[in-house]
Amino acid sequence: MRIILASQSPRRRELLERMGIFAFEVIPARGEEVVHPGLAPARLVEELSRQKCDEVAAAHPEALVIAADTVVSIDGRILGKPRSPAAAAEMLCVLSGREHIVYSGLTVRCGGQAFTEHEATSVRFRTLSAGEIDRYVGTGEPMDKAGAYGIQGYGSVLVEGISGDYYNVVGLPVCRLARLLARFGVDPLALAAEKEQGT
Repeated sequence: MRIILASQSPRRRELLERMGIFAFEVIPARGEEVVHPGLAPARLVEELSRQKCDEVAAAHPEALVIAADTVVSIDGRILGKPRSPAAAAEMLCVLSGREHIVYSGLTVRCGGQAFTEHEATSVRFRTLSAGEIDRYVGTGEPMDKAGAYGIQGYGSVLVEGISGDYYNVVGLPVCRLARLLARFGVDPLALAAEKEQGT
């Protein structure tokens, strides 16, 4: 089965491989995302993942397409990727010493079948000084991350604790994805075993 990841995120590519899926193509969605104002974070990420998946699936109807979208939510505010270092610093100030929720929407489509779900993980930051925020922003890492941090990178030193799926915070809820893939007869563990055995 041809598998397409509708994302250019290197983190999502790496996580697919960690699951045992090595034979896949990367074809990111390019279209303009249409968002209805007032959507709750869970509905928002589901809708965005669905739009990405539908766009790529329309051009490759024979393939199994995986799409995801991730945002950070705190106090009813949605934090996407920062547009500038100043915006990244402002987001980190908001998150400092507090708990927020990371939402990822996930859509898997093949042929006429599609399933869309979401995952939510609570993340608690330790209190950050202005100097720590400036130094972290100076690494450049926050600039392509929802909420302006990467838990799998330098941002790991900011996180005091999490409740839920760690990989969801990285950007791809792998356990939920495995369950969705099973509906299409795709078993990542079987694929991993075949690769390890050289069959």
